[in-house]
Amino acid sequence: MIELGVNIDHVATVRQARRTYEPDPVWAAVEAHLGGADGITVHLREDRRHIQDEDVRRLRELTHIKLNLEMAATDEMVGIACGLKPEMAMLVPEGRHEITTEGGLDVAGQRARLTEVVARLADAGIVVSVFIDAELRQVEAAAAIGAKVCEIHTGPYAEAFFSRGRDAESAPVLAELDRIARAGAAIRAAGMRFNAGHALNYVNVEPVAALTGIRELHIGHAIVSRAMFVGMREAVREMKRLIREGAAPGLRPG
Repeated sequence: MIELGVNIDHVATVRQARRTYEPDPVWAAVEAHLGGADGITVHLREDRRHIQDEDVRRLRELTHIKLNLEMAATDEMVGIACGLKPEMAMLVPEGRHEITTEGGLDVAGQRARLTEVVARLADAGIVVSVFIDAELRQVEAAAAIGAKVCEIHTGPYAEAFFSRGRDAESAPVLAELDRIARAGAAIRAAGMRFNAGHALNYVNVEPVAALTGIRELHIGHAIVSRAMFVGMREAVREMKRLIREGAAPGLRPG
């Protein structure tokens, strides 16, 4: 059954705008769980622009839902992850000047370093995921370093969808879906879990949910935005319904 991981980073973004104590990301995680989320994702960035160390500690201690910690492959972040022991750690590229993650991790270009990082996290009992572009060489590199999960960057698909008038059957959109599908097939053939995420929302998520073998979708900004108007539980319920409807025709994952 396809699962939904909800990224709550931007609940913390609102809080940090005033450097105060609300809204509380932990509360948001509980509400998301009650709405049907299968997991919670947070990105503890090196510049601590939204999620803070204390948020991750409290999420680990106070919630009863799978935690996915997005992180750069730095010694500091590896140490934090090994101490907190989230169910999954997802290695992502990180730039101080980017608004959000702008592309996949270049696993192929950093094999030696990432092999060491993956081994340290795995030794701590943490499932390791890598956030990569839909490129076969990156999938092969992910398998080589010992990653158990690959999350495919769906940003190019989302951009094609938006720029082509939200037409899911336009050639550029279908081409991006095919790239994701091919990468997904390679991931599964290598014995890894096929996840996807980035810039997915309520109008573009169903074609991705329908891809063969996809295990989890990780979605944040769209859900937090919708939650401002309908509440977190309802926003998660709506997204969960859409991804389940998208997956249902092919009984995904295969």
